[in-house]
Amino acid sequence: MKKNVIITGTSTGVGFESAILFANNGFKVYATMRDLKKADTLKSKIKTDNLDIEILSLDVTNIESINLALDTIINQDGKIDILVNNAGAGFAKTTEQSSIEEIKWVTEVNYLGAVYCTKAALPFMRKQKTGQIISITSIGGLVGQPFNELYCGAKFGVEGFMEGLATYVSDAFNIKITCVEPGGIATEFMTSAIGKTVVEGQLSTGEYLPIFERYMAGNQKRAKEGKEQVYQTALEVAEVILNVAKMEKPPLRVRTSKWAEKFCELKTQADPDGTKIVNQIKESFL
Repeated sequence: MKKNVIITGTSTGVGFESAILFANNGFKVYATMRDLKKADTLKSKIKTDNLDIEILSLDVTNIESINLALDTIINQDGKIDILVNNAGAGFAKTTEQSSIEEIKWVTEVNYLGAVYCTKAALPFMRKQKTGQIISITSIGGLVGQPFNELYCGAKFGVEGFMEGLATYVSDAFNIKITCVEPGGIATEFMTSAIGKTVVEGQLSTGEYLPIFERYMAGNQKRAKEGKEQVYQTALEVAEVILNVAKMEKPPLRVRTSKWAEKFCELKTQADPDGTKIVNQIKESFL
């Protein structure tokens, strides 16, 4: 029987490319998204290439939606092999200028969504005594960056959650845990994160504007020059996710490019893939 994989946030970007890539590599794919109206491109690809992909509605911020999707999969396959927590959204705005509603939103979409989906999948994986959870975090889950503190805080949260989980579910229930940490992904930053700032005019005035303009100029210059693979394609990141899914003993952490490795080096040089810290925690507490 094929291994199945649930991927959240598959209407565009990394989730879209991952769904296709996994299907082309022999997996049964459950491609989930909050808004099924955005599924047309994926539906067309499934039909054209005869892919083993089933599209399901799943809103990572809605527990009932998550449970319904997972129950559908269990009723059909009787198992859940791999969960890819991919759904998320960029956000670049100062904490001072962010509304309480925005703070709650960025936290729920980028952190709690991964927690909710993981919580829903764990009972099935525990009973199976096997499973894999791959969470797409970010270099922003390791290194805080200007105007991204709320986004980074959420991604730091996912990293801590997954690290803590890995210290006991992996050995006890054979559930593998990995955080995949991309750097910039082409076009997504501009369309998502900046859409929450410049387009809404939140930084058009005030003392933060000169700093933000310098920040944006640097981002645009790096994107234009494409230096050191700062901005990867969604497919390049999807290939790393697939590689992790195929590993017998995947690491806790993996960056997706040489640039991302270099960027995080001060944080990761003592334990690049997280194996040492997980083992240390096990020895200290278990």
